[in-house]
Amino acid sequence: MNTLSELHQDHINLTRLLDILERKVARLREGVHPDFSLMADVVSYVGGYADKHHHPHEDQMYAYFRGRDPELDQRFDACEQEHKALKKLSSQLSDSIDAVLGDAVMPMDRFTDQLETFVQTEKRHLDFEESKIFPKLDALASEEDWVELAKRIPPPADPLFGEHQAEQYRDLYRALLEDMNTH
Repeated sequence: MNTLSELHQDHINLTRLLDILERKVARLREGVHPDFSLMADVVSYVGGYADKHHHPHEDQMYAYFRGRDPELDQRFDACEQEHKALKKLSSQLSDSIDAVLGDAVMPMDRFTDQLETFVQTEKRHLDFEESKIFPKLDALASEEDWVELAKRIPPPADPLFGEHQAEQYRDLYRALLEDMNTH
């Protein structure tokens, strides 16, 4: 499995979580209050894993290929800006969830809008990479490129979907499996 394949698998896993959050948005709009601690864990994973592992790996891969195709370079620039915006959205949403868990009063409509913006922005970002960047990289790269990238970018240990789940995500994983099986 090469770096691009690993990042693509991350996108599949992240999309699963975003789909769950999208269902939570629909429930919030119907007036059903979600399990905020579970939501906090999902947002923590999506934002934390993306910010600490996934996006830096993408940025390293993009830097490796930079200069080979001007159109692709422009897409890399746009993607790097999106990474910064997503980090900010993730942080703001985490702060809002922490506030709600801390019994702060927050209009549910405002929270729901914030969650929906986060989910839709993440999904658009993943779609952009999957449709506009990854196929061009796949066509441009040689086998030697993937070998070199594998040396430079070790595969991340995914704390939720990986072989060794971090303790903090075990309950989240079980809850997500339960959530997926009941809907």
